[in-house]
Amino acid sequence: MRSFWDRIRHTVLFEVVALSVVAVFGSWATGHSLQEVGTLGLMLSLLAMSWNFVYNWLFDKWYVANRGTKPRTVTMRVVHALLFEGGLLGFGVVAIMWWLQMSFIQALLLDIGFALFFLVYAFVYNWVYDLVFPVPVPKAA
Repeated sequence: MRSFWDRIRHTVLFEVVALSVVAVFGSWATGHSLQEVGTLGLMLSLLAMSWNFVYNWLFDKWYVANRGTKPRTVTMRVVHALLFEGGLLGFGVVAIMWWLQMSFIQALLLDIGFALFFLVYAFVYNWVYDLVFPVPVPKAA
């Protein structure tokens, strides 16, 4: 559907816009500098990508060992998503506490704010991206 280079553009634009918004609004909301919050945003982005890779690799190993190759049920997908987000939240809170020298509650609230932002942002970004860069229509043979 989309080319390799279109996916690269999609990913880079997603991260650049997200990090810009996070840095500006995070700085405003926390009173920390743009550089501190921007660096935190980059760290959390790298953390999320790393956790995604490790978590899904470990989950797949567990699944195959315990369930074989049976298709995943809706319940299993919900459990998978909740465990992923719980792990990401845990790692994120620790990173925020360390980087911005915040209390647990402050870091938890900020991380929940980031998660809610990215939930809405991903929806809006992908919708707008599809409007600006529509999927090419295949040419008839």
